[in-house]
Amino acid sequence: MITTHTTGTREEWLAARLELLAAEKALTRQSDELVRQRQALPWVRVDKAYRFETDAGSASLPDLFKGRSQLLVYHFMFGPDYKAGCPSCSAIADGFDGFVVHLANHDVTLSAISRAPLEKLRTYQRRMGWTFPWASSAGSDFNFDFNISFTEAQQREGSIEYNYERGGHAMDATQVPEPVAQFAATCGTDAATYTRDRPGLSAFVLEDGVVYHTYSTYARGVDGIWGMYQWLDRAPKGRNETGVWWKRHDEYDKR
Repeated sequence: MITTHTTGTREEWLAARLELLAAEKALTRQSDELVRQRQALPWVRVDKAYRFETDAGSASLPDLFKGRSQLLVYHFMFGPDYKAGCPSCSAIADGFDGFVVHLANHDVTLSAISRAPLEKLRTYQRRMGWTFPWASSAGSDFNFDFNISFTEAQQREGSIEYNYERGGHAMDATQVPEPVAQFAATCGTDAATYTRDRPGLSAFVLEDGVVYHTYSTYARGVDGIWGMYQWLDRAPKGRNETGVWWKRHDEYDKR
């Protein structure tokens, strides 16, 4: 079979590669500037006394830092009515265990936080074979205050504010995108319940006993920590997607 992709000589490839290299370097410099702007954001003091359930017992937000000055929170989609964690969040979280130890030795604690009860999180974590810190915010305003979880009333009224945009009415059966319905089913719930929790990442700093919120990103803002996509973006055929193809890592056919 003859490929339909452009082919060429090594010299032609090198010329094209050097042109791409210039673009990659420009993107790297732009990314460095974005990092600088991100770190220059004003810090917002967090005064509310949030409580979480953890493997070590009831914990405050400062407790989640585990003695370090920085805390990165992955808002894992696992609502209280889910039977299993979101497959997309699960694919992202597959990389956490490898990074946790490095971050911990650079004054950064990485923790997932979800609204599901701690025992559900523990059961799912055992199933997935993960060991990274995972706290339950059940009964807390934490997820709602950081615009990562929403009420049924917000859905009905279309007053959801997610990814710094307002909107999001409740979906009826004819409005549910197929991937959303598919993911909801794999979590053992319906689309409306499934979408009351969303993915995101938030950063906090602890200074002189005071916690400050420094950054949050949502939706495709978490692409950068989704390890499999960073690899696929460098593969010959890229993401090469026509729909949802990924599953939880224990749901693939063994080959």
